Amino acid sequence: MSEPTIEEHKSSRLLRVIEHVGQKIPDPVVIFMFLFVFCLALTGLVGGYTFETMGKDGGMVQISILNMLDTENVRWVFDNALLQNWLAFGGGVLGVILIVMLGIGIAENSGLLTAVIKKVGLKIPETLLPLLVVFLGIMSSIASDAGYLVLIPLAGLLYGALGKNPLIGMAAAFAGVSAGFSANLIPATPSDIILGMNARIFAESQNVPFTDASGNPLNPATMHYYFIAFSTVVLTIVGAWVTHRFVAPRLNRMSYALPEDINFDDFQLSKEEQKGLRWAGVGFIAALAGIFLLATGPLAAYQVGGKTITPYLNNIILLIAVAFAIPGLCFGVATGKFKSMQDVVTAMVKQMNTMGYILVLTFFCYNFLALLTYSNLGAYITYLGASFLLSLGLQEFPVLLILGFILTTAFINLFVGGLTSKWMLLGPIFVPMLYQVNPEMTPDMVTAAFRVADSCTNIITPMMSYAGVILAFMRKYKSDLSFGDMIAMMVPYSAAFLVVWSAILVAFFSLGIPLGF
Repeated sequence: MSEPTIEEHKSSRLLRVIEHVGQKIPDPVVIFMFLFVFCLALTGLVGGYTFETMGKDGGMVQISILNMLDTENVRWVFDNALLQNWLAFGGGVLGVILIVMLGIGIAENSGLLTAVIKKVGLKIPETLLPLLVVFLGIMSSIASDAGYLVLIPLAGLLYGALGKNPLIGMAAAFAGVSAGFSANLIPATPSDIILGMNARIFAESQNVPFTDASGNPLNPATMHYYFIAFSTVVLTIVGAWVTHRFVAPRLNRMSYALPEDINFDDFQLSKEEQKGLRWAGVGFIAALAGIFLLATGPLAAYQVGGKTITPYLNNIILLIAVAFAIPGLCFGVATGKFKSMQDVVTAMVKQMNTMGYILVLTFFCYNFLALLTYSNLGAYITYLGASFLLSLGLQEFPVLLILGFILTTAFINLFVGGLTSKWMLLGPIFVPMLYQVNPEMTPDMVTAAFRVADSCTNIITPMMSYAGVILAFMRKYKSDLSFGDMIAMMVPYSAAFLVVWSAILVAFFSLGIPLGF
């Protein structure tokens, strides 16, 4: 084996630094516990302080920080901790997230999503392999486990069967699944809902209008759809180009070995799965027909006092859940996975079991955010940050604000994993702060910048939850592969995605193109 190069030594040192720093950062739940206690004590010191900030109408309003250690405010903390500050926080955003996961749970645990990946993956022509592997990876983010645990190994098998280094296919799939995580052609994905619903909370808690640059009200679940759909196409092309131009030539020179027990039929569709897919197709058509009838019937748009009400858009999250649940149900019954309604219930319960951490995280996070809002301490932090950015003159350069936030988040992502936890930490600060610096920094624009940054550096940090799993998959073909080797393999994807995706967002902003509907 050849001696490591200087670049590889530098990569290993950087990896060790990232690992060391990442291991020292407490779990986000612990961080929110600490922040709650710290801010509670801080209000005792600064309670009564008054400052002026911009109001909803653009005028200046006076705000006073409340001392949360006063008796009446301590009562408020306890009286509202469970219901108002957690379960009902932000109009019941937690319930919305859980409802979506029920529909996806039926589709995922029936085996439908895995079968779809197999079906499409096995039909890919060799010349289009990188393009479609990256595309499937991006689309698989609707059910991340299927992407990581099915598509990436499948991509390795597909390349191995063609006599190519399996690591090429696995790298392309990994780039799509993880670096392109926030892009998709499907609206109202779980990440759309988590980011959008909480963005509305962060904005409204500090009197920031939840509207786009044209003043139109935002729909949390679809406010980025045009942006992420366009990004899906562009990132697919970019990912395929990076594979052809940088990754494949390098990995084709790397030695690899096919395990003796490898079976290229491991991911072939069974007869039951083929039957299930046919019935899932029927179920999907039926679901679309039902949604259309609802959208043009009971949930059709109507006028009230000159204002258009769109019930089908307001309930799109429930409709998307139905669009997953019905095909999943059909697939599960056809394959024998669902033999009774109890099996369907079990599938939903299994999906809910994965939400345990979200429940714990949101309890402490939402109580902390409620404390910031009620005490007006959050408004003061926003005021200080906005004042600092204004002193730098950045209000005249909104593109620099967008790029600065993207780079900051991309760097933090190297050390802190988890889209939800990072958004809960950064969103409450930056959504109102950047709007106060420049009103063109609307909640949808700031949230879109976060999506770009959070995804692109996932593949070059060992802090990403699936990093060790992917490394284990890759070591089947090259046993001495290290984290440093894997990160070096993925850097071209990360850099290309970050540059191109940031440029797309800046183009949308500069040209005044709406991010969604």
